[in-house]
Amino acid sequence: MAKMGTRSSPAKNPEHNSPLKSQGLTKNPSMELCCFTDPEVDQLCRCFPDGTIFRPFDSSMRSDCVSYVWVTFLAAPFQIGFTYLFPTLTQGFFTLTGLCYIQAMPMMWRVLYALEHIVEHEGIDIGLSELSRLYILVSHGSHRYLFKSKPQQPHPILKTTKNDTNRRNQFLFVRRDSIPNGSHLPKKWNTDGRIYDP
Repeated sequence: MAKMGTRSSPAKNPEHNSPLKSQGLTKNPSMELCCFTDPEVDQLCRCFPDGTIFRPFDSSMRSDCVSYVWVTFLAAPFQIGFTYLFPTLTQGFFTLTGLCYIQAMPMMWRVLYALEHIVEHEGIDIGLSELSRLYILVSHGSHRYLFKSKPQQPHPILKTTKNDTNRRNQFLFVRRDSIPNGSHLPKKWNTDGRIYDP
């Protein structure tokens, strides 16, 4: 039997539903409204721990919305096989950079997923210093980021750079207090231009 996602209704439980506010960071906000509906979230709820609370679908929500109660996740990492909590290398990267999960382009998630599989299945120790020797972190506009291979080097992991249609619209909101480490995740996007350097 499939695990059902628990939902929290803003109308019925206002103390657990602080307003989500757009940070005004996206270049085309009208093109970045949420399209990832409750049935689609229900397909991904198995990727989260039991008891995770999802916010009901709201087509007026933008990808750069933030809240002290809710945290935004891009759907892409879970569609390729990630589960939350994220593995050590992936979570270490986000902790070091201070990026919100949704600031990472799908290409970045594919690279991290491939590296995590190498660590798990091949027994090769890959950490943040190795990651920094393979890639630099570059902005793709609107404070979103992807990995770029170092100059004069071929891309270390093939088939990770494809474009993703509608990826900016495919996101979901999870209540912070319903997931491990939720209260410690960033409350706003990192916009200070900080570059990771392990």
